[in-house]
Amino acid sequence: MDLSGVIDAFSVHLEAERGFSANTVKSYRSDLVRLVDFAIERGAESAEDIDLELLRDWLWHGSQSGLAKSTLARRAAAARSLSSWLARTHATPTNAAARLRAPKSDHHLPRVLTREQMAGILRRVAERASTHDPLAVRDLAVVELLYASALRVSELTGLDLGDIDLGRLTVRVLGKGSKERVVPFGIPAKEALVEWLDRSRQALTDETAPASPVFVGARGKRITSRAVYDLVSGLLSTVPGSGPSGPHTLRHTAATHLLDGGADLRAVQEMLGHASLGTTQLYTHVSTERLKESYRLAHPRS
Repeated sequence: MDLSGVIDAFSVHLEAERGFSANTVKSYRSDLVRLVDFAIERGAESAEDIDLELLRDWLWHGSQSGLAKSTLARRAAAARSLSSWLARTHATPTNAAARLRAPKSDHHLPRVLTREQMAGILRRVAERASTHDPLAVRDLAVVELLYASALRVSELTGLDLGDIDLGRLTVRVLGKGSKERVVPFGIPAKEALVEWLDRSRQALTDETAPASPVFVGARGKRITSRAVYDLVSGLLSTVPGSGPSGPHTLRHTAATHLLDGGADLRAVQEMLGHASLGTTQLYTHVSTERLKESYRLAHPRS
C-alpha cells in the first residue's frame, strides 16, 4: 500500500472502528499527511520505510521550526497510533514508533471566569433576550446551557429536541468517542430553553421540514460551532483577563465553579465526560491557584 493509501485507510479505521469524531480524525489526518510529505522528501516509498529514525527526525525538524511542545506531542501521538495500527494489520513487521517520545507539553491553567464575571455575561445576554428577538433568545439559552452543563461546543450543536428532558432537567449528549452521557442543568437554563423552544424557535424554522436540532441559525439550519464560538468570543472580549475566549472557557468555568462549590471530583469527571480523572484534576489546580491569589490579596501576613 502506498503512503497516501495508508493515511486513507487509517482514517477510515479511526472513524469506523474506533469511533473517533470527525474533528479528531481530521486532526490526525492533518498531522500524518505532513509526516508522509516529510517521508517522501527523504525517499520513503512505503509504510515500512517510516522507521523510528525518520519519525524522530520529523519531530526534531518540527521543534527546530518553532512548533509548540503541545503540537509535537500531538504529532507523536498520531505517529504512534498509526504505527501501532500498521503493525497490528501486518502492513509493517514491527511497531516503529513504540519507543517514540516527544517533549512533554507545557501545561497552562485554563482561563476561568469569576462568578461575578459570569453573572455579568448572563445579565448582558438576558437583557438582549428581553427584546424577544428570536436570535437573542436563542443566544441566552445557548450560554445558559453551556455554563450549566459544561458541554463541549460540538455536543451543544449536535443536540436534537429529543435529547432535552425539561421535566428531569437533563440533557443527553454524545461526547468524544461516541460515548453517550446524561448531564444535568439548572432552573435558569430550563427557563431560557423553554423561552427558546416554546416561543422563539418556530420563528426561525420551517415547520414543514424535519425540525430536530435544538439550536438553529437565522436560516433555520442547525447552528454551527463557528456561530457559537463567535457568540461567546464576543461576550468574553469585554471581560478582563487573558487566554482563550471560546466556548471551552465556559466549560472550564463551569467545572471550576462546581469544584469550588464542593462538588465531588468523580461526579464532575462524569459530567464532563472525561475518560481520565487526571484530566478533571486540572480544575482542582485552578481552584488552588485562585485560593492562593485570594490569600495573597486578603491575608495581612501573606
